[in-house]
Amino acid sequence: MEAPQYVAARVQQALAEDERTCELGIRVDIRGDQLFLRGQVSGAEHRDRLGEVAHEIAPGLRLHNEIRIVDVTEPGEDEHLD
Repeated sequence: MEAPQYVAARVQQALAEDERTCELGIRVDIRGDQLFLRGQVSGAEHRDRLGEVAHEIAPGLRLHNEIRIVDVTEPGEDEHLD
């Protein structure tokens, strides 16, 4: 069986290099037969794609997609300081 840190590194690399995800800011942890994805993205679709890519790279592990979706909105009005 491949060492967990090598599997995590392969998943991390795939998340960064796959054209569907191109994501560097996701933490990948492996504990036993569990794969955890943690971080923040701006949408549910992107979170789901990250989970798909991770599952393709490590299909024998149980995926826990704990990536949170953050609200990215346009900035409000300019603040004027007098």
